[in-house]
This record gives sequence, structure tokens and C-alpha cells, in this order.
Amino acid sequence: MLSTQIIFAAIHSKLVEFNANFFLQIFNTFVLFSFLTWKLFKPVSKVLEDRKNKIKNQFDSAEEKVQEANALYESYKEKLDGIKSERDEIIKEAVELHHEGNLGHENTSRYNVYATFAGVSSKSILFNGHIDTMPPGELSHWRTKPHDPIIANGRLYGLGSADMKAGLLSGILAVKLFKDAGIPLPVTVKIASVADEEGGGNGSVVATMNGQKADGVIVCEPTNGELVLANMAFVFFKVTVLGSSCHSGAKWLGVNAIEKAIFLMSAIEELEHRWLLTKKHPLLPPPSQNFGVIEGGSAGSTVPDHCCFKTCVHYLPNQMNYEEVVREYTECINTRANGDSWLRENPPQIEIYQTGGGFEIDREERLPSAMSAAWKHTTGNVMPVVGSPSGCDCRLWANIANCPVIQTGPGELKDCHTPNESVSVSQFYQYIEAFAELILSW
Repeated sequence: MLSTQIIFAAIHSKLVEFNANFFLQIFNTFVLFSFLTWKLFKPVSKVLEDRKNKIKNQFDSAEEKVQEANALYESYKEKLDGIKSERDEIIKEAVELHHEGNLGHENTSRYNVYATFAGVSSKSILFNGHIDTMPPGELSHWRTKPHDPIIANGRLYGLGSADMKAGLLSGILAVKLFKDAGIPLPVTVKIASVADEEGGGNGSVVATMNGQKADGVIVCEPTNGELVLANMAFVFFKVTVLGSSCHSGAKWLGVNAIEKAIFLMSAIEELEHRWLLTKKHPLLPPPSQNFGVIEGGSAGSTVPDHCCFKTCVHYLPNQMNYEEVVREYTECINTRANGDSWLRENPPQIEIYQTGGGFEIDREERLPSAMSAAWKHTTGNVMPVVGSPSGCDCRLWANIANCPVIQTGPGELKDCHTPNESVSVSQFYQYIEAFAELILSW
């Protein structure tokens, strides 16, 4: 029994000794690990803390910049809103004073850009062009991407190449020729790059109403080497006719608004025929009108109680004027309506929703003569003098700014507003040289 106790006591003593040594080793290891961690990871921890603070500072700085940008945006937005409001008022004034401008067109974030290059002489010449284009239309009809210009077979392809980036750049690059050659400009050259020509000319309306002008203005619309000295004027009319609907099986109980509209349209055609016989111009076709839109009815089995048609009347500058055309057109419709018992009691409504004047300049004036001479000098060819049946911004520079104005520029009308729009590169270069010669001789 005693020996057994001695044995258990010895084992217990050893266990205690083992446990003490074991825990002592653990404690020493922990202390060493903690020391190494502190020595090794303190720099890493500091780096991480520094990086954290740096990132925080960057975020704080970025947030400040965002706040500054927002404040700047609000400041500019306020100014731009003011500009838009002012521009709308200018267009409204132009409609009232000159029957020019399109009040229903969207002009937000569309701005003109003007440049002036001072010359030795105070005489001035201005090159005008529009930067907006028509939509590209069906993309599958394009052989190239409309917004990615490429040169192939001696032509530059891309939306707006002919109508009218090439023309606008011809005037700008003519100035660059002088700059590159180190030759002082003999006269002051101005550039008016305008927005929203395609929507009715609002860009040049604002430019001319704001006082942009020069001793001579070249509208660089495409003319394919021809000199346009006259444009037709135009008025857009909308005529609304009312009827009385009923089932088509008993059509005699109703009044067909479409048939009444056709009755009035025949009177307008008679007016056009009279103009064809009595109005002549050496450069322009006779006055004309076009039925462009007709809307009416809801079903083939119902007599329509409503019809409206829209027309565009093109008329001659100087020989005719806005008031005369509106009066004749309105009288023509009302006279025909008075001969019909229904229309006499339910007269058609006549509205005007867009207008534009014409322009004409004598070929003997200095600007046409100077341009013809410049073209002859640079190309060796005579520049044919023509008129244009369509409108352009020439009328605005002539009728609002009271400037001598001509139209000529690279490109052809057939390549405008169409897929695969393009312009001849060689003709583009010819116009740059010709405009430079015009500046030199002006």
C-alpha cells in the first residue's frame, strides 16, 4: 500500500512538473510571437492606416470637386436657360417682324459659333454654314457608317459631308491658308457656324437678329460649282375641313370632309395655274404649290367628319411678297367655300405654320462678280449663274441683316438628305482655293 502511494505521488509530481514546463513554453512562445508581430506588422499596419487616410482624403477631395462641379453646372445652367429664353424671344420677334423662324422647333443645347479674323482692311466678308444635319434614315441603306467619314474613289462619304460640312470648312480653311503662309489677311474674315438650319433657319435667324453681318456674305451650301443668285420664298399652309359622319351605307345622311377638301384643293390648283401663266423669272421657276400631307377619316365604312391638308407654296422674290401670297391663297379657298352650301356654313380653317422669304442679287454687283472672277482664276472655268427653287439662309442675311449675299459651295443637291451622302474631295479643295482668292481680291 505504501509503495503504491509512493508511485502515485511520483507520477503526480512528474505531471505537475510537465504541466508547468508545458505552460511555461506556451507563455514564452506567446510573448515571442507577440513581440515579432509587433515588430513585423507595425510597419504594415501603419502603411494600411496611411493608405486608408489617403483614400479618405481622396474621397473628401473628390466630393468637394463634385460639389464644385454641381455648383458650376447650376451656374451655367442658369446662364444657358437665360440664353435659351433670350433666343426664343429673338425667334418670336423675327416671326413678328420678318415672318422668319420656327417657334415650334426644339433648340435646347444648340448654339451658334462665331469667329472673327481681323484683317489689314476694315472691309469684311463672312462665310456662313450650318452644322446640323438631317437624320441618317435607314442605316441598312448606307454602304458606310454615316457618322464615320471615309474617303473612297475621290469622295468623302459621311452624314453632312455635302450638306454642308465641306462648304463650312472651305471658308475656314481658306483663312488657314493665309495663316499657314504667314500672309496677313487683307480684309476681316468672319465665320458664322449656325445650328438648326434644317428646321427652318433658326440659327441664322438668331445670328442676323443679333447683329452679325459683313460687307459680303457667302452661304456655302452645295451648288456644284454654280453661283446661286436667287432663292424662292415659301409659306406652309394647313387647311382643316369639317364634315358630318355617318355609316357609309347611308352616306347621303352625312357630309364627307375628304370630298370637301378635294373640292377646295382643286381651287388651289387653279390659283397655281394662274401663277404659272403670269409670273416669270430669269433664274427661277414659276410659283408653285404642293399638297404634301392629307389626313382624314377613321374607317372605310364611315363617312369622315374631319380632313386636313398641308401645302407648301413657293413664290418669287421681289415680284411677289408674303402678304400678297397669303391674301390670294386665302381668298381662293374662301371663294370656293362660299359656293358650297355646307362649307359656307362651316368654313374651312386656314393656318400658317412656317414661312421664309426669298432673296435675289444682281449679277453685276461686286460680290457675285468677285466670286466669279475668283472661281475663274483658280479653276479656269466659268461659274454658271443660276437660281434655286428651294430656300436657304441667304434670305436671312439679305432680308434681316441687309447684306449682299450669294450661295455657292462644294457638293451637289442630289447627294443631300440621302443615304451614302458624299462630296468630291477635289471640288472641296477647289473651293478652299477659290474662297482664299476671293478674300485676297475683296
